[in-house]
Amino acid sequence: MVSLQHVTPVRTSGWTPLLLLVCLTVTLGTTIPVGYFFGVLNAPAEIIKKWCQDILASEYDTIVTSGQLDILWTSIVSIYLIGGICGSCFSALCSDKYGRKGCLLISCVILVISGILFNWCRAAKSLEMIMVGRFLGGIASALIFTAQPMYLLEAAPSELSGSVGVFTCIGVTGGILLAQVFTLSHLLGNERLWPYALSAYSLLVMASMVLIWWFPESPRWLYLHKGDTSGSEHALRRLRGNDAEEEVQRELQELKATLEAKDNNKASSLCSVLKDRELWMPLILVCSFQATQQLSGINAIFFYSLAILTDAGFSSGAATWLNLGIGGFNLCTSLLGPLLIHRFPRRPLMMLSCSVCGISLFAMSFGLFYLSSSDSTVLTYFCAGFILSFILGFQLGLGPIAYFIGSELLEDQPRPVAMSMGSLFSWIGNFLVGMCFPLLQSVWSSFAFIPCMCVCIYCLFLTWRYLPETRGRDPKDVKPLMSQGFASKLN
Repeated sequence: MVSLQHVTPVRTSGWTPLLLLVCLTVTLGTTIPVGYFFGVLNAPAEIIKKWCQDILASEYDTIVTSGQLDILWTSIVSIYLIGGICGSCFSALCSDKYGRKGCLLISCVILVISGILFNWCRAAKSLEMIMVGRFLGGIASALIFTAQPMYLLEAAPSELSGSVGVFTCIGVTGGILLAQVFTLSHLLGNERLWPYALSAYSLLVMASMVLIWWFPESPRWLYLHKGDTSGSEHALRRLRGNDAEEEVQRELQELKATLEAKDNNKASSLCSVLKDRELWMPLILVCSFQATQQLSGINAIFFYSLAILTDAGFSSGAATWLNLGIGGFNLCTSLLGPLLIHRFPRRPLMMLSCSVCGISLFAMSFGLFYLSSSDSTVLTYFCAGFILSFILGFQLGLGPIAYFIGSELLEDQPRPVAMSMGSLFSWIGNFLVGMCFPLLQSVWSSFAFIPCMCVCIYCLFLTWRYLPETRGRDPKDVKPLMSQGFASKLN
């Protein structure tokens, strides 16, 4: 009997049509809009700034200087990040109270409201509608970053935890590319159609909402938080298929054992999680990875890629198309995520990612520095190559792993708080890049990427010293390896 059990495992591949549809639909309806928000204001910036200037003059009888207009524009861009920081403060509570799917549906409704505000802001001659729309979009994005990885990871069987976890990164990179395409001047990024460019993502959200409503709720949330055993069993049967009875029963037994041991894992509120010393190291890892993901320089490259490419010697037209190509390369490399995460351990991928990113940033800084004092065509293309190598390194680990590592490091009860805290640090890091990078660039020029390189080195050391391997392991087996805080040992 023992040999037969080893020869015929319960299931070697947990993919079912419904699970694949869940991953694709949730990505289209939630994380692609998040990426869209990140990239949509780059190309039509001057057009929208001119409209803001006209509105201030006609509706508010106020003439602003170019410096004041830049401050207003910075406020419009950054209020999305402020919304993300605010949303992260209650996203854990929302995902616990209303469920993972319920939290995603709430975020979809907020995104649609935000799209309506964008669509009618020019007709209403209202700057406030853009500001409120961006702020609401930030709140919705924070809810998505907390609930979406947990929903997919809790809906999928354990052997697919990494494969479904990278859909968050794929959605964000796909949304950035979609925004770059839609905001081209001959599509929607012109003076006549820019409000539709800002709100185009809402079509994806509305198309996905019906399916998301029909999808089953997270079986783990139903069983462990709501105590709905029959609902959890029904959700598992839908997700695993009609021919997976043995797997469904095995997962139900695991959930039952987790529920019985719940008294030994009481940390569920923010205060109780922070008071539990055994959770400090996983919290540091989750927050550090999320912050490093933003501070590594990826957003600086996409926020200011046109200026970087122009400084590297490309013409304005060539820089625009090369920027679009970089967005496409970013998406293509992110599509490698499911394969890499499924086949390779987390630790080496993360260390390789941090190393490649750090080396690329160092090389790009010196390449741009020497390029400013020469007209070398070869050096120009080398700088573009360093950008591509950085993006490739980022998508090896920093991009995908940071989103779902919290679900593999922490057990069910402290998990939402950890994911929410990670999201908070992600938004803070994003805000710091948006605010500080232009200042660093004006003072240090090409060496503004050196602090980003230092952040990558920090993450490399943290991974090497403290991150246990989580691939194929249950959080309860990983927890003892981090229970001693900074004195923890991986072996």
